[in-house]
Amino acid sequence: MSKVYNWQLGREMAYPYDEHHPQWQFAFIFNTNRCINCQTCTMACKSTWTFSKGQEHMWWNNVETKPFGGYPHNWDSKLLGMLSELNPEGQFWSAGEPSPKAPYGHFDGKTIFEAAEGYSGTDGPKAAIGYLPAPEEWEAPNVYEDHARGGAGLSPSTTLPEHKVWFFYLARLCNHCTYPGCLAACPRQAIYKRPEDGIVLIDQSRCRGYQKCVEACPYKKAINRPNTTTSEKCVACYPRIEGKDPELSPNGEPCETRCMTACPGKIRLQGLVRVGEDGQWVEDAASPLYYLIRDRKVALPLYPQFGTEPNGFYIPPRWVPRPYLEQMFGPGVQHAIEQYSCPDRELLAVLQLFRATQQILFRYSIIEGEKVAEVPVTMPDGKTKVQEIYNDTVIGYNKLDREVVRLTIEEPVFERPERPYANSI
Repeated sequence: MSKVYNWQLGREMAYPYDEHHPQWQFAFIFNTNRCINCQTCTMACKSTWTFSKGQEHMWWNNVETKPFGGYPHNWDSKLLGMLSELNPEGQFWSAGEPSPKAPYGHFDGKTIFEAAEGYSGTDGPKAAIGYLPAPEEWEAPNVYEDHARGGAGLSPSTTLPEHKVWFFYLARLCNHCTYPGCLAACPRQAIYKRPEDGIVLIDQSRCRGYQKCVEACPYKKAINRPNTTTSEKCVACYPRIEGKDPELSPNGEPCETRCMTACPGKIRLQGLVRVGEDGQWVEDAASPLYYLIRDRKVALPLYPQFGTEPNGFYIPPRWVPRPYLEQMFGPGVQHAIEQYSCPDRELLAVLQLFRATQQILFRYSIIEGEKVAEVPVTMPDGKTKVQEIYNDTVIGYNKLDREVVRLTIEEPVFERPERPYANSI
């Protein structure tokens, strides 16, 4: 095992390969507060990539209901249970002041790679702790959909910060991790991370269907295809990332993936962030993703304790008990919810950019407008704060630094002229 630095854990960790990083990293943010579980993203991906024979059980993008749902069934609770057994001293985050290299503090438990060190079992040594789902666990992607959980001792359901009965939707796809479990476990080295954008792909000519990637991926986004006996996974719609769509990218501009662009709830923001040789994101305050993830810390990684340094981030739901969210997104939950509950002027403007254009945004700017409202907001601690709202204009720019979207905080109203239209009644 080599030693690599994981900024989400705030420390070095063990990994089978030496540290290498792409020039840019594919990354995305999901706002769980906006997801309506319409599954439009799921079907957009399905109709594009996994509609063929042998792919019936493949849902590269899926939306599941938490706390009980999951695809494959119970994927997260199973692995969390395994890690708990292999961490006799517990998995916990040390208290301490966050820093640029450790924005969430220091994680003291074992990752899936460290828990595999010294593993002894009938199936031989492992690069990462994991399991192979049973066939029936792949059968139904929407078990426990809209299934709520009740909890004693929580605040009434009509007030924040927590609801007495709750559930939320978790949209998922491959996180294109910095330290992928699938890549670490593949005995054929069929899985690789592209140096230009960090997208994780499987070389089908090298794959022999051992399913070590399926076992080791903690998010279970590498999936076996029985009729070809190879594994397949989300490819991040890389032709769109490369700007190969002649309609959407007339000048080669990178575009968002199919699942991102199809989202009617506007929960998604996708981009590419520049990565330094040390693996740290290069500071770029004008990048929407850098601003939300590294600067404001309003979007958090999914199960950072697994150790893969996922590049999918989530704005946590405001109404869910904090202990549940903290075991899912790490110790930054309270700060993230406070930021989102009452966003200041700049944060509110940047939040308008979610699902606003099909081209990937590399930069934003804000034109200040007049003050239009003062709104009382219930904060996570139950106190009331007054939010000042300004009708600012936020502008998004593509990779060529050309303006592709312009939005105001107050949505403008347009009146049709009186002359009739073809679809008028």
